[in-house]
Formats: sequence, C-alpha cells, structure tokens
Amino acid sequence: MFEIPPDHPRAESLKIREKLIEGFEKGLVAKAGLIAHGRGEAFDYLIGEETTKPAMEAAKAAAAAMLLAKHPVISVNGNVASLVPKEIVELSEVTRAKIEVNLFYRTREREEAIKNALEEAGAKEILGVGEAASATIPELSSWRRKVDPRGILIADVVLVPLEDGDRTEALRKMNKTVIAIDLNPLSRTAQWANITIVDNVIRAIPNITEQAKKLKNLSSDKLKEILKNFDNRKNLGKMIEIIKDRLAKLAKEGIYIPEASQVYKEMRKIE
Repeated sequence: MFEIPPDHPRAESLKIREKLIEGFEKGLVAKAGLIAHGRGEAFDYLIGEETTKPAMEAAKAAAAAMLLAKHPVISVNGNVASLVPKEIVELSEVTRAKIEVNLFYRTREREEAIKNALEEAGAKEILGVGEAASATIPELSSWRRKVDPRGILIADVVLVPLEDGDRTEALRKMNKTVIAIDLNPLSRTAQWANITIVDNVIRAIPNITEQAKKLKNLSSDKLKEILKNFDNRKNLGKMIEIIKDRLAKLAKEGIYIPEASQVYKEMRKIE
C-alpha cells in the first residue's frame, strides 16, 4: 500500500482509496467498484464525512432487525471485503448472521479472493462461493441472481452494503427485510430498502455492531418497538434535509480555508 503522509489533509480518504486499489490488485474489487467508490465519496462530502443522527437511528433499527431475525445474512462484495473485512466478521458474530459473497461482476477468481480475505479476517464460514450459489432470485437477470440456498435464499433479513438497487427490489418482492448502506439517499437501493443507513460503510458497519451489542439483551417486544418507530421514508427525508441545509450554509458562508483566505486578501491588495 502506498504510504500516506499522516499530516495530509485528506489522509483518511486516501487510505480508503489505497485499500480499494490494493483490493483491485488482489482480485477482490472490480473496475466498476473503483468508480462506485468515487460516486459514494462525493456524497460523503455532502454529509460532512461524519455519521449523522438519522444515520445512527437507522443503524439502531438495523441492529434490532438483525437481532430479531431467524436467518440474518450479510451480503459481501469486493469493496466491502477490501474496506471492512474484520468489521463484517465481528458484526456477523454479534448478530449470528451468515456471510455470503454476492457479485454483479461474478467470476470464480473474485469469489475465492473475497472468501480468502474474509477468512483471513477471522470468518469461519463463507456462503455463496462457486457451486454453493446454486439457487436463483426470481426476476433478476444479472449474476446477483445466484445465491446460496443456505443463505440469502432463506434469509428473512439481508444486509446489503453499498448500492444494489435491482437486487434490493427483488429481495423486497420475496418478502425479505433489506437493510442498505448507501451514501446516496436518492438511489433506488435507498428507496427500496426497509432500512437505509446513509453513511460510509467504514462507519456504518461498526455502528450497527455497537448498537447490536447495546440491544442484544432487550426483549423481542422492545426490539420490535424500535422497528415500529422507525420510518425509512422520513429518515431519508431527514438526510436530504441535512444535505440541503449544509449546501445552503456553504453557499452562503463559503468554505473557509485560512491559507486560501489570506491569499485572497493579498490578491485584493494588488488589485
């Protein structure tokens, strides 16, 4: 991995990019996955690159849904396996969720690479690899239709990190509860999911785990109450309001950078 100077103003963002590049070179990440990350990063800028209150509320609802589930499954693609493999394993342990590989750009080599990365992170069982993905999601023509009969096919709750609109819609039609992590609140994924966490996956996965640890000793009635009180449409509306208000503030006040401000003043003197 390329060494990022710790004092670089975009150090954390650059580290994430390097992880994805490394994942691409190891065969985990598809070329399109690099493009998808750039799109997500742009939306992360819009929310201030931090977890908002609505995002944490959605993470709490997601944790409750996973704890209530009889067969929760975490769907993993190359980007997720590259960015948060250990965090995925911890979440699966806390919520008793199975981990399944599911890819749009599906090759056996990518499946194996992702499986290896997750096993290196501590996963004991990985579903959906090779011939194990022998079942099919109805009304879905992409390779995402191939699922494991022990996993997504029988799951009642599926966590789908990152954008995946066509499969989210198909899973909803199969009466499954879908939890999405998507930085774009306007995407089809965000709109179709039961619970959408508008946040960066590197923050969202640990937040769900943290919430699950806090909630795991609650009764099923209390967990159901949390879900009953969560409204995904209203939560997405709050996220859009946050983006709108933040952009309006920035448009009015500008983005203050001390060094740039001083340069501007000096230029005005010259004029």
